[in-house]
Amino acid sequence: MSKNVIYISLENLILVNGGINLAIGDIIVGIDIGTSKVCTVVGEVNNFGQIETICSTSYKCNGMKKGKIINEDDISFSIAQTIKEAEEEANFKINSAYVTIPGQYVTIVQNSIVKEVKDKYSGISLKDIQNAIMQIKDIEIPEDKTLIDVVPDQIILDNGSIVPDPVGSLSSSFSIKAQVILADREYVRKLSSIFKKVGMDIDGIVPVTLAERNLILDNNELHDNILLLDIGAGNTDIGVFEGTTFTYTNTIPLGGNSITNDLVVVLGIAEDEAEKLKRQYGLALKSFIDNDNEIMLNTCTDENKSKVIKSSELIEIIEARIEEIFSLVNRDISNQGIKSRINNVVLTGQGISNINKSDVAGKIILNIPVKISTGRLISTVKPSFRTSYALVRYIASRPFAKTVSSSIDAKTDESLVKKIVDRVKEFFYT
Repeated sequence: MSKNVIYISLENLILVNGGINLAIGDIIVGIDIGTSKVCTVVGEVNNFGQIETICSTSYKCNGMKKGKIINEDDISFSIAQTIKEAEEEANFKINSAYVTIPGQYVTIVQNSIVKEVKDKYSGISLKDIQNAIMQIKDIEIPEDKTLIDVVPDQIILDNGSIVPDPVGSLSSSFSIKAQVILADREYVRKLSSIFKKVGMDIDGIVPVTLAERNLILDNNELHDNILLLDIGAGNTDIGVFEGTTFTYTNTIPLGGNSITNDLVVVLGIAEDEAEKLKRQYGLALKSFIDNDNEIMLNTCTDENKSKVIKSSELIEIIEARIEEIFSLVNRDISNQGIKSRINNVVLTGQGISNINKSDVAGKIILNIPVKISTGRLISTVKPSFRTSYALVRYIASRPFAKTVSSSIDAKTDESLVKKIVDRVKEFFYT
C-alpha cells in the first residue's frame, strides 16, 4: 500500500464471491458533519438489499464554518452525542463509522488500465478483478493529497461489451475505468484527530455528492450528464456526473444560513425572526410576488423596536443571495470547462428547500434546465438525515466490496469488562 493511502484498505473493495452484491446483514454507520449539525444514521442491509434504518440521531454543531474545520473539540462532542444516543437506541456499541467530506477537499483522477486474463479459457476470475483494481490506484499522488477511494466505473470486455459483473466472462482481456478519489491530507488528518477524540475509527471517507447521487437522482438522471447541487446551511456542494462517471466536485462556502444572516444585517432583526421570515416568505424571485404584503418586524435593534416593511423588500434580499450562489456555481463549472457538457441540474438541500422558485432562478443564471430533486426514495427520508442516509446506502451498494460493515459490539457486561481490561493492558504495556 502506498504511504499516501490511509484509512481504507483497498483489499476490502473486492467481493469474496465476485461480482456486484449488497452487504446483506451488514450494519453501516454513516456520519455527515454539516455546518449547523452532525447527523448520524445507523442502517442494516436486509435480505431484499434495502437499508433498514435502525436509528437516526443529530446534534447541533458549530465546529465547521464555510466548509472548514474551525473547532475539532466541538465536532468531536457533537459526534459523541449522536453516537451515544444511537447506541442507547440500537443497544450496541459503535466503534467505527463512514464520514462525508466536502467537495472542496476532493480531487478526482480518471484512470483506466487494460488487464490480461490469467486463464482466458476459465473466464475472468475474482483475482483478475482484484489485481486490476489494485493496479488502477497506483498513480502519482501529490504530497498534500491522500487516497481515500477507488470507484470502479466501467468494465469492458475484449469484444467491447460493458458488463457490471465480469467474473466468469470469457474474455482474453478487459479494461477497467475508475475514478481515483484523493482528499486534502490536512483535512483528513483533522478528521482522524476528531474521531480519535471520540474513540472511534473511520471506515471510509466519501464525497458528499457521490454519496447522495443514488438517493437524490431518479433513474433517468443516473444515466444523464447531471450537475447535482446540495445547498445546505453553510455550504453548497457541487457534484458533476457524466453518466456513471464522477467528473468533478467542489464546495461554494454559501448556503441557507447566508440568507438568514443577510436578513439579520439588512433588516436589523434577531436571527430567530430572520429564519422564521425566510421560511414564511421564501421566494427566489421578486417578479413572482402575488401580493406585496406588509410585514411587521418585531425584533428591530434600532430605536424603533417594531418596524413595517413590504414583503418585496424581504424577497429582494433573498433574491440577491440566491443569485450570488448560482453565479458562483456558474463561474466554477465554466472555469472547469465542464458547463457545456451538463444537460440538467438537480437541486437538493435544506438551505434551498423552503425557497420557492429557486429552480427558476437557477435556470435563468445557469442557462441549463434546473429542477428540485424528485428521486424515488428522497421523500421517505427526513431532510436533515438525507446525506447521512445516502452515505449508508452508497456504502451498502458499493461494487466489489468484501465487507462494508462498521465495527459494532453487543452491549454486554462481558464486553465492557474486556474493554476495561484491554485499556488497563494498553496503559501498562504500551
